[in-house]
Amino acid sequence: MIVFKYIFWLLYRIWFYILVGLPILILLPVLLISISKESWYPFFFKIARFWAKFILIGMGFKYSIEREQVPEKDKSYMFIANHTSMADIMLMLVAVKNPFVFVGKKELTKIPLFGFFYKRTCIVVDRSSAKSRHAVFLRAQRRLKQGLSICIFPEGGVPEEHIMLDEFKDGAFRLAINHQIPIVPMTFADNKKRFSYTFFSGSPGKMRAKIHKFIETKGLTIENTRALNDRSKEIILEQLRVFRSY
Repeated sequence: MIVFKYIFWLLYRIWFYILVGLPILILLPVLLISISKESWYPFFFKIARFWAKFILIGMGFKYSIEREQVPEKDKSYMFIANHTSMADIMLMLVAVKNPFVFVGKKELTKIPLFGFFYKRTCIVVDRSSAKSRHAVFLRAQRRLKQGLSICIFPEGGVPEEHIMLDEFKDGAFRLAINHQIPIVPMTFADNKKRFSYTFFSGSPGKMRAKIHKFIETKGLTIENTRALNDRSKEIILEQLRVFRSY
């Protein structure tokens, strides 16, 4: 029986990468046009949301999203969530309609085909470089001035399997305070179980997410960064505990 499980997990991983790559190949000319000008990013974002839904449905993930508050159209936000899975990107795109730009690690640029578009549409950061981290603030500022939002997974990476929620980095909160935009905490409940970074794991099934009430930053200063960080983390951690209870 265990042999069949490993065969399933292997084929399941292969199927995931097929679902990731197939729409990109089919829509390649349109995608190349959509990234040729920075001002056309909202059009690219619509395509990305379709791509994300295609993958989640194709993997057998039945996603449900609870919203305590809905982002307003044409307003900028800082979207944050816990990070446990390769499917986090897809679920974030499905859950949020407001065009946003991911801030993510440079390692993802190495993924064939996906990495090409990731590098050209996201704000890529080398966490080992202070210069790169500073450049993130400048690029994020430009995107916010264009009316877009920003999305950051504040754990800075995927924690070990046994860790429910790792420590949050301050970058997302400093950016939100600097630009006086609301923090939108989001909790992803089942992504680790559905499709984690552990190779031999995963299965179709439910994928729950909750968008919490926004945290306003108007009037806050950099001195409030740690308090904002702690408050955001506690909201997500408490919801993870609730999800685990049923």
